[in-house]
Amino acid sequence: MTENIPPTHAGEQIVDARERGTMSCADMAMGAFDALDAQTSFVLVADHDPRGIHYMLDAERPGAAGWEELESGPEIWQARVTRTA
Repeated sequence: MTENIPPTHAGEQIVDARERGTMSCADMAMGAFDALDAQTSFVLVADHDPRGIHYMLDAERPGAAGWEELESGPEIWQARVTRTA
């Protein structure tokens, strides 16, 4: 399900939460974030507004995450998540 996904930065991973199986979107995003090196990013793709994940990152990893909204529905939401620290 990689249609409509924007061009990525070199080496940037796509985390497609629409294909999550039994793992929650939040668990996928947090795991992918924790695996990032500083100043690297991934694109989160979801079938719902992932704003809650943005808030979770701000609360649980304060000052460490950047969030860039790339697409905001109504069928696909995408955000670039960057580890800033």
